[in-house]
Amino acid sequence: MRASARMLTAGAAAALLLGCVSGPAASKGADGKRVLVFSKTAGFRHDSIPEGIAAVRELGTEGGFAVDATEDAGAFTARNLARYDAVVFLSTTGDVLDGPQQSAFEKYIKKGGGYVGIHAAADTEYDWAFYGGLAGAYFQSHPAIQPATVNVEDRAHPATSELPQAWDRTDEWYNYRSDPRDRAHILASLDESSYTGGTMNGDHPIAWCQEYQGGRAFYTGGGHTKESYAEPAFRHHLLGGIRYAIGAAQADCRPENGYRPLFDGTADSLAAWKQAGPGSFSLSDDGTLTSSGGLGMLWYAGSAFRSYSLKLDWKVAGDDNSGVFVGFPASDDPWSAVDNGYEVQIDATDAPDRTTGAVYSFQSADLGKRDRALNPPGEWNTYEIRVEGERLRVWLNGVKVNDFTNTDPVRSLRDGHVGIQNHGADDQVSFRDVRIKELPTKSPAQGASPGD
Repeated sequence: MRASARMLTAGAAAALLLGCVSGPAASKGADGKRVLVFSKTAGFRHDSIPEGIAAVRELGTEGGFAVDATEDAGAFTARNLARYDAVVFLSTTGDVLDGPQQSAFEKYIKKGGGYVGIHAAADTEYDWAFYGGLAGAYFQSHPAIQPATVNVEDRAHPATSELPQAWDRTDEWYNYRSDPRDRAHILASLDESSYTGGTMNGDHPIAWCQEYQGGRAFYTGGGHTKESYAEPAFRHHLLGGIRYAIGAAQADCRPENGYRPLFDGTADSLAAWKQAGPGSFSLSDDGTLTSSGGLGMLWYAGSAFRSYSLKLDWKVAGDDNSGVFVGFPASDDPWSAVDNGYEVQIDATDAPDRTTGAVYSFQSADLGKRDRALNPPGEWNTYEIRVEGERLRVWLNGVKVNDFTNTDPVRSLRDGHVGIQNHGADDQVSFRDVRIKELPTKSPAQGASPGD
């Protein structure tokens, strides 16, 4: 009996040292956000877990959210989980939650909770289908720790926006049992030619995000080594993923397939673009186009488009003005786009029908949805502008904020070019990764599809 008592006392002390969360929560972070780091293991145990916990605590101080850490699965109750904006599964392995704990976590996610999976979080709960869908993919195997090149596919998400397009780093690179690309939004993938031991036939996602059954999920395959948690770039990657999961930053995490680049960050990809009117755009080494001067427009002269989904990433420095033009005829006069096409506006402070998400001077965005979806100046946003027939819909960071139908007999969205505006000398707006997916053309009688 005494031995058992000593064991219980030691266990309780260890739980307290790890930040046991069975008691009342401490005060929240500066913006009221709180994160739980869970690192219980029932299989292989990574010796980098202490470094990972310390890093997330430091990132919490930097990012304005509070952090608790535990290996006590008893923390997974409805009452306790409700205190957290996200739960970080830090290199968990094996079966770490029992049935009631799993049920509590499922309900937490379905009520809008956040999930962050780091490295061996994919080596966890193989018999729990909900968790497998949330994590996005299960671990299969890995080669030896070695350098590899990570191709950053999404350069607007807060987890990847500050990373180079080709990110060279050393880690233990997981192969997964399935490719999550069709069900999750891929942020970064491995170049399998840059290392040995990749088994995913050249399409090897390594970081992704998704909205899952009401909640937000982010996963990264990095983080095996202790050194990972001291790398500034990897720490930024983690911070951005956590900020997305807790709702402190917005992003389009819908699956994205079938797009081709119109501008991919290289000078070569600008060959089909033309500047109309005064001003210009400058291309930086990191593949960003930034406007200067105006009033002009950079437009894609390579072809016109009839039915399509146009996506692009944009960022303002402050109270800046720009827009994306669609549905206008080829012309070196930027006013032709104004008179014959439509502009999806980028501007925070004008009238409702002339602010971000509006079809300029024709229809305001849904301002409530727009405001909740919008990232502030200095952070990247993503537009999807979908044109089908005379219908024009706008998504901001994955949220539909406008649904407009052209009824002007002088204008038509059925055939036209696309372009980005350089508004004036005081307006500096940046763009990245302009891509398009052409959609089946519908007859006027069919109209646009009603779905999203």
